[in-house]
Amino acid sequence: MATLRLGDTAPDFTAETSMGTLNFYDYLGDSWGILFSHPADFTPVCTTELGTAAKFKDEFDKRNVKMIALSVDGAESHKKWIKDINETQHTTVNFPIVADEDRKVSDLYDMIHPKANDTLTVRSVYVIGPDKTIKLTLTYPASTGRNFYELLRVIDSLQLTAYHKVATPANWEHGQEVVVSPSIPTEEAKKIFTKGVKEVKPYLRLTPDPTA
Repeated sequence: MATLRLGDTAPDFTAETSMGTLNFYDYLGDSWGILFSHPADFTPVCTTELGTAAKFKDEFDKRNVKMIALSVDGAESHKKWIKDINETQHTTVNFPIVADEDRKVSDLYDMIHPKANDTLTVRSVYVIGPDKTIKLTLTYPASTGRNFYELLRVIDSLQLTAYHKVATPANWEHGQEVVVSPSIPTEEAKKIFTKGVKEVKPYLRLTPDPTA
């Protein structure tokens, strides 16, 4: 399977999960989606990640983003692991975890990186738009926990830039100034962005966040 790239269609699948049999596209519906994989059940870093994801669910819900996780173990193992996650992370896992024992979904999404580990999935993240195309990919080594504040930040950027002719600068957070698309002439930009356009350089124009 070739590596999935930005703009590619996210592969659909039907699989057993901790919440029963699920079709990925049906589950997402018209929402955005975030799919994140884990090397195996009962792993320490992933236990903290899934607990954190559960605590962030309200924030993802606000952004119309549905979460779904994946591990190469079975659904019954997932259910036992979820009990540990809930206990140790003081939360309730409130999204499905795909049981990928046959590595079908891992292969579809190129989650097995042989030079890291022959059999276990790496810790990948895919953000998928309502059009079912891949908007963002991140891959973490097994030793580094994911930053869920960063995932929310990039989703804010993806959703803003999907509907407005802007880009977001380094370290941007919702509500801060954004960059006017280089394809828009300055005079036209001033008509579009009624909050004002600040020209730092002809190619670097800033405007207040149009959604704030």
